Amino acid sequence: MVRSAPLLHGPQPSHVSDTNRLKIFSGSANPALAQEVARYVDRDLGPIVNKRFADGELYIQIQESVRGADVYLVQPTCHPVNDHIMELLVMIDACRRASARQITAVIPYYGYARADRKTAGRESITAKLVANMITKAGAHRVLAMDLHSAQIQGYFDIPLDHVYAQPVLLSYLKDNKKVRQQ
Repeated sequence: MVRSAPLLHGPQPSHVSDTNRLKIFSGSANPALAQEVARYVDRDLGPIVNKRFADGELYIQIQESVRGADVYLVQPTCHPVNDHIMELLVMIDACRRASARQITAVIPYYGYARADRKTAGRESITAKLVANMITKAGAHRVLAMDLHSAQIQGYFDIPLDHVYAQPVLLSYLKDNKKVRQQ
């Protein structure tokens, strides 16, 4: 179940209508998934420049105004995990600096989720570190799917919606079984 994000307090800018307030952008981790999400909500993916400098540093530029908009950044943090996390952080920062009203990080796969507790001395709880970085970059909300453990939800100091794939997958398989039997 996905809960809609509550509106932030304060007046809405007069130049932002309800029809153009929702913006969806994709990182490089899974653009096909982001495209499907955008299609499902009857939107186009927002244009974004994503390139690397010769030394490997990442460059991100959002190619349309997000001022006053509700921005959804679809970026799983799958292999290569560190690259995709950094890309998500840079995308969040770019939107924050461009005055997005609300930034939601849509993270279908949360990298470092298995590093959710200390099992020995001198270890990092990397799942918490990643949560801190996403928050510090400027995200207002996170939408994550099938987290390794429920305790990760408590690592965020911003709202986190934890959704489960199983009901959707079971419904899909059930519907397709009926179609094949016809």
